[in-house]
Amino acid sequence: MPATDQPPPVTVVPAPVPLPRPVDAALRALTTSANHGLLWFGIAAIGTAIGGRPRRAALRGAGSLALASFVSNSLVKPLVGRRRPDPERTSLARRIGRKPWTSSFPSGHAASAAAFATGAVLELPWAAPAVVPLAAAVAYSRVHVGVHYRSDVVAGAAVGVAVAFAGRGLWPVKPHGAADMAPGTAPALPAGEGLTIVVNQASGTSDGAEEALSKLLPKATIVTWDPATESLTELIGSDVRALGVAGGDGTVASVAGLAHQKGLPLAVFPFGTLNHFAGALGVSGPDQMAGAVEAGSAAEVDIATINGDVFLNTASIGGYPELVRRRDRLGNRIGKWPAAAYALYRTLRHHSPMTLTIDGRTVSVWVVFIGNGAYRPRGLAPAWRDHLASGLLDVQYLRADRRLARTKAVVLSLLGLIERSDVLTTLDAPSVRIISGSGPLPAAHDGEITDAVEEFELAVGRSRLTVYC
Repeated sequence: MPATDQPPPVTVVPAPVPLPRPVDAALRALTTSANHGLLWFGIAAIGTAIGGRPRRAALRGAGSLALASFVSNSLVKPLVGRRRPDPERTSLARRIGRKPWTSSFPSGHAASAAAFATGAVLELPWAAPAVVPLAAAVAYSRVHVGVHYRSDVVAGAAVGVAVAFAGRGLWPVKPHGAADMAPGTAPALPAGEGLTIVVNQASGTSDGAEEALSKLLPKATIVTWDPATESLTELIGSDVRALGVAGGDGTVASVAGLAHQKGLPLAVFPFGTLNHFAGALGVSGPDQMAGAVEAGSAAEVDIATINGDVFLNTASIGGYPELVRRRDRLGNRIGKWPAAAYALYRTLRHHSPMTLTIDGRTVSVWVVFIGNGAYRPRGLAPAWRDHLASGLLDVQYLRADRRLARTKAVVLSLLGLIERSDVLTTLDAPSVRIISGSGPLPAAHDGEITDAVEEFELAVGRSRLTVYC
């Protein structure tokens, strides 16, 4: 038989599946870790555990993320309804598997990442080199794995940034560093020579203060003071060039009154449970104050009084001290605004309204707060002052003569909107007189409780106190 030409059999070899590059695997893992905000909530948990500024950054970042996620996923996505990119346009090595079914525009991952990073950086600027590149990587990963267009990511990031900045209106960012003060002069005291430092013997938080201060300022005179049995005036010698104090705000106010009376500059060494005044001066530790004393760095601040007693930070009438204790106890765990709302609810349940005449105006109120200078934010969670020498008292009171006053106060406190309501009334004045129509009432100033009286005279002194800072 004649031979016929037959083509050789063709063997079909399937194309090899490309192995994922390390960058593909990393971006797939990163984009998956950010599902439902888990990556960011994990970072927030770390910041919350650290406390202080990192905690504030974590809470602001998480709150911004939650709101941005709602805006992008529940408001914008249903309105736009954009189809996701075709999966075939993305290499198999980059894909994350099942394509999301929701609208492509805007990217919820990008919105959450940008909101968290922006919120955190507003509170903690030095965190920017860590969280901003991470947020950018999460946003880009959505394009890399093929589930979003670039415009989706850009729009999502814009939503996140806008929400975080808008959040500053509800919860203002705490300023960094010291509050503004008036210019002042004080002598430079090398090694603390001429400085007498008062240590409150009754304050357990001042344990170890004498030893630490002796090392920082070896030529300073350190005296211990028992407020229950000793006169502070008798402890201070005649050759003193400046007074110092180691303790909390109550102790600081007592020594500040004596320093003001004697015309001496004051050095505040933060050793107490609450060091709000030292924080307002920009002093974070005893070593920083020691440096200011040796350099002679000083300024002037207002000193306020309530019925003749000095206070540097705040005074209050009624149930406010109890409200503050509850708020501060819960604030680190659930956030300041929710803690303020819960503390207000509990306080209002156990307290009756007071009838007060405030500068000639009779009103029914729940609590009264008086700050030595304007506190921010206004409302039930005041945290800082922008200026320590404004010459004004910040009087804020929660009214009980408004319809549904208690309910509105709690709800608006939770939302951070109480400052803009008719429930809270504010007054700025150099002095104020408050008369109780509900019988004698206790007051508190810088953490110290006073005896109950019916009249309160509050004023900012005409002369200021010189402080090292």
